[in-house]
Parts: sequence; C-alpha cells; structure tokens
Amino acid sequence: MTAEEGVLSGRVALVTGAGSGIGRAAAELFAEQGAAVVVADVNETGEETVATITAAGGRATFVRGDVSVESDVEAMVQAAESVYGGLDAAFNNAGIGGTHTAFEELDSDSWERMMAVNVRGVWLCTKHELAVMVPRERGTIVNTSSAAGLVGTPKTASYTTGKHAVIGLTRTAAVEHARHGIRVNAIAPGMTRTAMIEDLFEGSGADMDAFTAAVPLGRFAEPREIAEAALWLTSSASSFVTGHVLAIDGGYTVQ
Repeated sequence: MTAEEGVLSGRVALVTGAGSGIGRAAAELFAEQGAAVVVADVNETGEETVATITAAGGRATFVRGDVSVESDVEAMVQAAESVYGGLDAAFNNAGIGGTHTAFEELDSDSWERMMAVNVRGVWLCTKHELAVMVPRERGTIVNTSSAAGLVGTPKTASYTTGKHAVIGLTRTAAVEHARHGIRVNAIAPGMTRTAMIEDLFEGSGADMDAFTAAVPLGRFAEPREIAEAALWLTSSASSFVTGHVLAIDGGYTVQ
C-alpha cells in the first residue's frame, strides 16, 4: 500500500509528544497511511521524527512547543493550517510520568507539573483543535489516557488522577461536539516499552519482571501497537465510535 492509498490519505494530522515513544510511532504510522503530519514536541527530537518520515517519502513538519503553554498550542494548530491547509485529525499524546511516591509524601510542585502537562495540556490541545474543526463540521481527536486512568494504582496519585481526568475531558468533548461531526476518543495504554517507562523503573528501583508477570499477555506493549489503536480511532474504520476509551493493556485492567 502506498501513502496515497492509506486510510489517512489526503488528511492533515497533529501529533503531540511525537519526538519519541508512542508519539513518534504514531506520527510515522500516520504518515505511512497518507497523512501530512505536524510533529509537535517540547524537545528537538521531533526533528528526528520528521527526518524519518521524509526519508520514507512522507510529509511532516516540526513545531517545538510545550502543551501546557497556550500560545505554543495555538502555534501547533496554526502550523497545520498554514503549512498543510487545515486540520483533520489530532493525537494528543504528550505527557510526563510521575514519581513512585506515597500519597502523603507527594509534593505540591510535582502535583502541579503533572496537572499542567497531562491535564491542562490535553485540554488546551483539544480546545484549539476543536476551534478549527467545528467550522468545518468534521474531525477526529484521540487523547492519551492510561490504564492508570481506569484503575487505582498505589504511589501514583498525581499520574493516576491526571489520567482519570483525561477520560472525563474526552467524554465531555465527545458528547458536546458529536453534532458537529467530530469524534473524540481516548486510548488507555498499559505498560509500553518506551524511554519514559524505562526511566521510571530505573528511578524507582521497581522490578520490571514483576510488572510483566501482572499482565495476562505476559509482556509490555511496543509503541507501534499503541499507535495502531490510535490510527484506528482516527480513521473512518471507527466512524461510529465517539466518547470511547480503548484499553490497550494486554488484559491488565480486566483482572
């Protein structure tokens, strides 16, 4: 299949947190499927994602920005319009991981930073994406929550709270904008083999094998597997799906 024959052929997509991990995998997959991709990240690693996409014959442009800063988010959305002429799809994936900290030991600065990126960031992105999609009466948005957004997990109060909030935000946006032909969904990945997860385990001293054993499928996900789910929710294959939270966790949350 060529990009011209892909499920996102002729569409413009914005992917945040696209400099690494799930975001990079999604940006590359969306481009493979024909989308012109605005690669957004707070780090210059987004340039590497663009280089990979363009080397494979795809279309991508990098915008550096912090999703917790409204002017940066506006610039991301404006880039989609100025460079490619519009915005059809968005994958609001940028986020940070928390520390493995007991509830009563969690400090205010850590809490506020988590809320700024993982909640305010998703809200700002969704808000400005909707602003350009509503007049066109079409669009798809996928937000990244987490398996931690579906259950309670010890020593992750700020992260778990933030990911629950993403689900509430997603469902509200979905019911409010269905009449505009816009679908808003969320994914809830389980443990995925990314640098962020590896850093979390290294910093906390937690046993990765013990976490793997708790997953019914017996392994961590690869970023591409999560990206495939985001692609499905972005594509017309999921045309009657909105307000849904898709768990991609190897069975972890159904136990």
